[in-house]
Amino acid sequence: MIHGPVVQASVINSLHVATSERRPVPRQLPPRIGLFVNRARELTELTHAMESSRLISVSGLGGVGKTQLVPQWIAGLDGDPFPDGHLYADLTDGRRDGSVDVAAVLRDFLVALGEDNDRLPATLNGLSRAFRSVTAGLRLLVVVDNVQHAPEVRPLVPGGGHLLVLSRRRLPSLEIDGATCVTVDPLDEQAGVELIRHWRHTATREAATRLSRLCGGSPLALRAAGRQLLERSHVPLEDVVRELGGDSDWLRGGEDEESAWGVFDRVLAGFPDHTRALYLLLGSLPGTTFTAAVARATGAERFDEALGDLLATHLAVAHRPTAGREPDRFRLHDVVRAHARAHAESAVPEERRTSALRQLVDHYVEFTSYADRLVLGGRRRLQPAPSGDTPFADAAEALAWLDAERANLLEVLRAAAAHDWHDPVWQLCESLWALYHSRQYYTDWIESHRLGVTAAQWAPVPRPDVEIRLRNQLARAHMGLDEDGEARAELDRAEELFGLVAEGWLHGVIWETQGLLSMKQGDAEAAVDLFTRALRANEGDRHGIAVQSYNLAQALVAAGRPRRAVDLLDSVLAGIPEDDAMRMRIGIVLGRAHQALGAYDRALELAIDAAVRAHGRKQYAKLNQALLLTAELADQVHDSPLRQACLDKLAELGSVAGGAAPDEPKP
Repeated sequence: MIHGPVVQASVINSLHVATSERRPVPRQLPPRIGLFVNRARELTELTHAMESSRLISVSGLGGVGKTQLVPQWIAGLDGDPFPDGHLYADLTDGRRDGSVDVAAVLRDFLVALGEDNDRLPATLNGLSRAFRSVTAGLRLLVVVDNVQHAPEVRPLVPGGGHLLVLSRRRLPSLEIDGATCVTVDPLDEQAGVELIRHWRHTATREAATRLSRLCGGSPLALRAAGRQLLERSHVPLEDVVRELGGDSDWLRGGEDEESAWGVFDRVLAGFPDHTRALYLLLGSLPGTTFTAAVARATGAERFDEALGDLLATHLAVAHRPTAGREPDRFRLHDVVRAHARAHAESAVPEERRTSALRQLVDHYVEFTSYADRLVLGGRRRLQPAPSGDTPFADAAEALAWLDAERANLLEVLRAAAAHDWHDPVWQLCESLWALYHSRQYYTDWIESHRLGVTAAQWAPVPRPDVEIRLRNQLARAHMGLDEDGEARAELDRAEELFGLVAEGWLHGVIWETQGLLSMKQGDAEAAVDLFTRALRANEGDRHGIAVQSYNLAQALVAAGRPRRAVDLLDSVLAGIPEDDAMRMRIGIVLGRAHQALGAYDRALELAIDAAVRAHGRKQYAKLNQALLLTAELADQVHDSPLRQACLDKLAELGSVAGGAAPDEPKP
């Protein structure tokens, strides 16, 4: 191909050839529109990418603002790094049956750069070579939007300047080609608040924050919310937020603009069957995060492939890795989750959704039971033990799983209760003591156990034994909140059921908590009597005897009888396995008893051992208690470095564990 004037002549002495006009400088980027917020990271990464690579790949959830990011970035650069122009193509415009006419895009680019359309090559390869030739040495920015596959843009790499690729999915092949990747995340909550308060100046921060959370950081959702605010300027924002929170139709957007759901519809339509099935399955299930185990337990097929599609299109993101052997955890973006649920309700038969939910509930009942048995060891339980091998390596991993699943577990409990699946509800509550006792999530604790008590009462065969246990666990939550009256009321209701159960140890469970309540209120002698009764009720059960001896020893120390406490616990400690969590608890109380007797060296040995055990199990409340005791003892033996080390660890514990408070022994 020849570029420029062509002359054929026999006499050239006086021939004058006029040079062509200066090459045009296209400025094709979409215009900057609207208020632009919260993209400092992405703008910085784009600038660094431009400095290090000629090929830049920008990906993010559909509607997250990738296209608008580019003109904002250009406007903020010093000087004009692209004096030869900006070319822009949206491949959506030329996509037919999933394929793009890349040759047409190249032809448009070349014409925009001043080439004669009639003289351009006919083939894609010829057009690509011509494009590289024409752009060689130019300082040009080529932006290609809505790319789905790397081969669609390889012919569009210019001979000079930069190619910036915008896509709703990650394009690993471009990374292999040397592309620098930038991910555009949803807007953060504060950015959403800023936009909302721009549209409604009188908005309170609380109402604006709630609306921002509903939008999940999606600019398209925020635009839809903004339209609602402007169209209904006479309605208080709090009322608008309340209405939008109960109805997701507003996310569909207006007739004259693209909606978040319209974007997701198109992405979903392009998925293979197994990916659409996983998307709809996730829309059918309660909870905010999911793992491979959850998906497979509810019937997902070809999970790894389907998850790869969701991650590549940014509909799903990695939430955080869980501890040990448990695989990564994932979640759908908030607005995406609303879209998935709406589609599941219309596309998945109710019978299938109910079946998947029951499979999910059964999965959580089993895994939570495994976790409970690892974290709390040999305590008596009313539900049967799960069969098979535990999915957790140790107690610390089991507790970490419970912590990571906290929000999902409460959602699953609510869903199971709504379906009147009474046995799974109370079984989950019984097992969740391992989490709530260790982490003091009082709000979740109280809501879940109220559901559990109702399940025990309304089961096809009422379970007064379960009701006693769960009312006892509920009383502990009220005690932790200093709601002693509510705790006493729960214990009284449980005691009224004693005549309906044959298991004496359940009586002991209530006497134990009554003893703890007496201790809390300063009546050590009453606590000694109650714990003695609880100890007798657990005769024949090694674990129950260990727990109630531990409690009784606490009361004896408080009542001024530390020698009796030491004698009691020394005999109990000798019969407890080395890996039993009760060694940690008994060590703390035994240390307190030796402290009261002035045996500081033995007390220090026990306190430090308890701290090591609590740290290994991630039992932060007990670690807090052990460190406090060690610091006191270090002060008494004038060991300043040890005391300071304990105080430093306590300060660290306060930031890592949220200031874990002392907990109580398990019932």
